[in-house]
Amino acid sequence: MPIVTFCNYISRNKHIKNVSHFSVHLRFLEALGDPVLMISHNSSSDYSEMNHRLSFGYTSVRSMIKWELENGLVDFHKQTNSGCRTLLRLHRALLWLQNFLLELGKDTTEEEHLRSPSDLCKETYQRTLAHHHTWWVRKAAELAFLAMPERPYFYLLVCVETQAEAAVVLNRIVRAIEEVYARNEVALQEHGMLDLP
Repeated sequence: MPIVTFCNYISRNKHIKNVSHFSVHLRFLEALGDPVLMISHNSSSDYSEMNHRLSFGYTSVRSMIKWELENGLVDFHKQTNSGCRTLLRLHRALLWLQNFLLELGKDTTEEEHLRSPSDLCKETYQRTLAHHHTWWVRKAAELAFLAMPERPYFYLLVCVETQAEAAVVLNRIVRAIEEVYARNEVALQEHGMLDLP
């Protein structure tokens, strides 16, 4: 999915309720490619798992949460393979992505230099996701930071040529992600699921 299409979709659908709309968010994250996907632990399998769950016929994120709670698929004391747990992992990854793109989209003055995506990625990972991961996963993420491409890769993704142009597009993407994140946050918080094991 083109990234601009994602932003337009979010702005037109202020009250996303249907779970199938979640696939729009997944396709957007996948459009950013492997360098972004490998930063958050198990993201690729989480995306596949959520896409699989979309075929179960849920009508909303809340209906998925309700059904899984009623059928004992969610455990608040031990880790389970539930859609709610998958949603939480993706939700956390979305917070990292929002922070990373926010930093990547900052323009600079003439005296300042642009920081590398690798450095920005490491910093935002430590701020958002690292405390959810084991030591081994954090070490693997540090290796993934080294493979993070330079800015021209991201310029190509958002169809721009300069940092000033990228700042405009990336800030629009960040605002769209903030909306998605806020909606998921409310749904998870209402059921006390922000700290599932």
